[in-house]
Amino acid sequence: MLKNLTLHKVTNYEAMSQKAAEIFAEAVNANPTGSFGFATGSTPIGMYKALTQMQKNSQTNLSKITAFNLDEYYPIKANDPQSYAYFMAEHLFTETGITKSHIPNGEAKDPQAECEAYEQKISSTGGIDMQILGIGTNGHIGFNEPAQNLLATTSYVPLAEATIESNSRLFASPDDVPRHALTMGIHSIMMAKRILLLASGASKAEIIRQTIYGPITTQVPASLLQLHQDVTIIVDSDAAKNL
Repeated sequence: MLKNLTLHKVTNYEAMSQKAAEIFAEAVNANPTGSFGFATGSTPIGMYKALTQMQKNSQTNLSKITAFNLDEYYPIKANDPQSYAYFMAEHLFTETGITKSHIPNGEAKDPQAECEAYEQKISSTGGIDMQILGIGTNGHIGFNEPAQNLLATTSYVPLAEATIESNSRLFASPDDVPRHALTMGIHSIMMAKRILLLASGASKAEIIRQTIYGPITTQVPASLLQLHQDVTIIVDSDAAKNL
C-alpha cells in the first residue's frame, strides 16, 4: 500500500457513508470556512444524508464553507431534475444552508469560457481543501474518461458510451442523456489538498483494484490518484472483494 493512500474497508453502503461523513465533518470542523469539492451520483447520497443529520445534531456546520462541484452535464438547465445543480440542492445544499456553492453552468452559451471562469473561481479561493470523488466502472473520476490523453483543467468533454449507458437509468430515455459535460480536469482534482474517494458494490471491485494496485495510466484515470499526496479510499465489502 502506498504511504499517501489510506484504505478503509467497511461492511456495507451505510457504513461507508457514515465513515465518509465523519472524515469529511472532521475536515470541515478544522476549517469551517474552507473550500470543499463535491461529487454527484448514487454513491455519495448516503454520505450527504449522514452529514445533514450530523449538522442537525450540532456535530458539524457546513453553512459557511465554499462548495465546488466536480462537474455538470451540458447542455442542461439548472432546474432540470437530472442536473447536478438540482441534485446538490436536493441532497445537501438546501438542508445544510450552503449558499456559497459553485457548479459549472450547464446553460452557458460558451462552454469553454465557462470552464476557464470556473477554474478561476477555484484558484481565487486558494484551492480545494478536500475533494469527494466517486468512480466509474471504467475508472473515470469526474467526467475524465479513459483516453490516450487527459485534459488538465476544467473542460468541455464528450461522455463515453459506457458512462451514457450507466447514467441512462436516471433519464426517461437513453436519448435524453446529454452527450457532453463540463468537468474539473485531472490537474484540477489533483490540486485538492486531500481526496476522499468512495466506492460501493461489486461492479466497482475490479476498477478499485486497478486504481490502487494497477499501473498508472490514462486508460484508468483514477489510477493517477496514486500520485496524489493524501488520498483516502472507503469501500464496502463488495467493492473490496478484489483487494
